[in-house]
Amino acid sequence: MTEQTQERTKAQQYNFNKLQKRLRRNTGQAIADFNMIEEGDRIMVCLSGGKDSFTMLDILMSLQKSAPVSFELIAVNLDQKQPGFPEHVLPAYLESLGVQYKIVEEDTYSIVKEKVPEGKTTCSLCSRLRRGILYRTAKELGATKIALGHHRDDILETLFLNMFYGGKMKGMPPKLVSDNGEHVVIRPLAYCREKDIIKFSEAREYPIIPCNLCGTQPNMQRQNIKAMLNGWDKQFPGRIETMFKAMQNVVPSHLADHNLFDFKSIDSDSGIIDGGDIGFDKDNFPTQPTDFDESVAFDVDPAMTLNVTNLS
Repeated sequence: MTEQTQERTKAQQYNFNKLQKRLRRNTGQAIADFNMIEEGDRIMVCLSGGKDSFTMLDILMSLQKSAPVSFELIAVNLDQKQPGFPEHVLPAYLESLGVQYKIVEEDTYSIVKEKVPEGKTTCSLCSRLRRGILYRTAKELGATKIALGHHRDDILETLFLNMFYGGKMKGMPPKLVSDNGEHVVIRPLAYCREKDIIKFSEAREYPIIPCNLCGTQPNMQRQNIKAMLNGWDKQFPGRIETMFKAMQNVVPSHLADHNLFDFKSIDSDSGIIDGGDIGFDKDNFPTQPTDFDESVAFDVDPAMTLNVTNLS
């Protein structure tokens, strides 16, 4: 190995170590902020075969070694019997890690194909079937938490999807109770950037399983939102971070939801609330460049519909 090659290898290792530390730190912070993992938890890590869930399992296994609390991990993959699904890949990979795992085989593919007309998207029915199977599996395994691999970008995308199509200020919560009230769902990567996950996944060389096996087109609304956010990220560095920070710094008294804040009882005796009246003040925001083509960034087909209930 030449000296130049050695230096390049050292630089690559240094950058990877920084990346791994950042992902560990962000994941650890999210876990702490939302009390996602507690002493004695048995966490079912939902592994789809994509970059996000592979990274989530990797980081959780790493944190498990140094965490101040003791918890178990069990990786679970749902084999939905899509044609061409490489069913040997995940078992081989998980056995190489020495992690406990379970492969659940359920032919939801045939059900979806039977129920959904040709040409229509299968995602809505597929996700409902998948959710029910995973909840059942969590109960069978005695899991106290169900971990999903959604990251910061997913959360922001969902916020905009709900605003544009659903008329709601609603994203993906880092922690929630399932609809049946029996399970706690956590998203440990809630503070992690997708671009960091992509780099980490490429460095780790995970055996990625493509997500297009069922032949369904990707959610075009989400793809448009992703393109918009990526455009902002390139043109206005820091904007994505600021928007996510805004999701953590909500001021109900300065929005317009009268069910969330008691506007009716406000009078001159109420006192100053959450910063008072700045309605007549000039905005004091940083100046942004004006050459960004927002007509392209917001190029979303209004004719497309969205099942908002599948975003939560």
